[in-house]
Amino acid sequence: MHYINKDFLLDGRTAKHLYHDYASMMPIIDYHCHLDPEEIYSNKRFTDLSEVWLSGDHYKWRLMRANGGCEKLITGEANGWDKFTAFAEVLPRAVGSPIYHWTHLELRRYFGCDEVLCPDTAEEIWEFCNQKLRNFDELSVHGILKRSHVEALVTTDDPADDLQWHIKIAGDFYISTKVLPGWRMGAVLNIESPDFSEYINKLGVAADTSIESYSDLKATLTERMKFFNYHGCLSGDHGIAKLVYAPASDGQLQKIFAKALGGDAVSEVEADQYRFGLLSYCAKEYARLGWVMQFRLGTLRNVNTAMLKKIGPDTGFDCSAFTGGMFGLAKFLDCLELEGLLPKTLLFSIDSMDNMALATLAACFTETDVRGKVQQGSAWWFNDTYSGMEQQIICFAEQGVLGNFIGMLTDSRSFLSYTRHEYFRRLLCNVIGNWVDTGRYPDNQKYLGSLIQDICYNNVKEYFGF
Repeated sequence: MHYINKDFLLDGRTAKHLYHDYASMMPIIDYHCHLDPEEIYSNKRFTDLSEVWLSGDHYKWRLMRANGGCEKLITGEANGWDKFTAFAEVLPRAVGSPIYHWTHLELRRYFGCDEVLCPDTAEEIWEFCNQKLRNFDELSVHGILKRSHVEALVTTDDPADDLQWHIKIAGDFYISTKVLPGWRMGAVLNIESPDFSEYINKLGVAADTSIESYSDLKATLTERMKFFNYHGCLSGDHGIAKLVYAPASDGQLQKIFAKALGGDAVSEVEADQYRFGLLSYCAKEYARLGWVMQFRLGTLRNVNTAMLKKIGPDTGFDCSAFTGGMFGLAKFLDCLELEGLLPKTLLFSIDSMDNMALATLAACFTETDVRGKVQQGSAWWFNDTYSGMEQQIICFAEQGVLGNFIGMLTDSRSFLSYTRHEYFRRLLCNVIGNWVDTGRYPDNQKYLGSLIQDICYNNVKEYFGF
């Protein structure tokens, strides 16, 4: 029997039934990813397995470094074959890593390769997969998206982005996947950065205006949101370590903004006040636009300064951090609710210890005609492992209404990562199937099947309004 067989991760009769008869057939809506819209528009073809698999994938890079891999063979100037063999060297040692599972799902689903990757099979797999990459249209970007049944995806785009590739994609009849921009607040929130004033100037140029005050900044962001909204944006996304409750008047925020714009350092308190104030303003705009608000909490980024200087950001040197509790986030949501301007909200944390806090906080903000208006997001980043997903599903079920869950996202730069949706769906069916097989949930086929399909696809489509 092949390692990745039809019942992979499915332990019992009910799990197998739920996955094969309900989950497996559902399309994918990927509501948060880091795919490059230019590569989608140009229908990129990949030169070899290393490019499609290892280029830009910091999950695999971290694994290779943990095995003592030379940076030349990870992000450096080594050729594709040498990088691939370096990855093949570490994989047999990575027992228990989700990357082991993902790797073999990708080999099976996209290349029809049943071999287990290790040094002994590396050359055979390299030649077999590269031959398919060169000769099969279904392994171009458009082919991969179509083969993965990706109905829609949302990229992550800076407010200063001109969205030229999204505009071109929208006008291309041959691209069957709906590709939408996602408003990603990053640099505009990082007021402590020495590059802050440079970014504000860039934002002003993008909006064809001059940003000289906090009022100018708010007006500019509002105009950029309208631009994004016109081109299909449905959500505002934020990755921050933690949200501190730090209300301040517009006058105070103007002084803090002017200080940073002039190149002076702001204090930690001032930075927290600025973020709380600007996020509060933007959240109200999201509510007016009907956007979904997303928070990704608890990440310490670029903690290895030497490697940041050497190879740059987003290369695998981020880690989980204690978020400091939920007080600031709770007060933030409460302030918006008091004004009647709390948008639909998804709450993620990179720390699995926050599962209970996020699930119970979400349940505090409900609305009569919106199912799961505020809800805990899927197991994210370092948590999208077997145990991480399982824990998140169980916590969501115990503290909320699991049938309202909007399910999985890839959060990936790799076009082959759509097997992660399959991984999630198999695990979801296994959790619920085990509850049925052990007598903890009745074997009601009508409701079980529709519940699985809702979590895999229907809920996210309705929640975002695709």
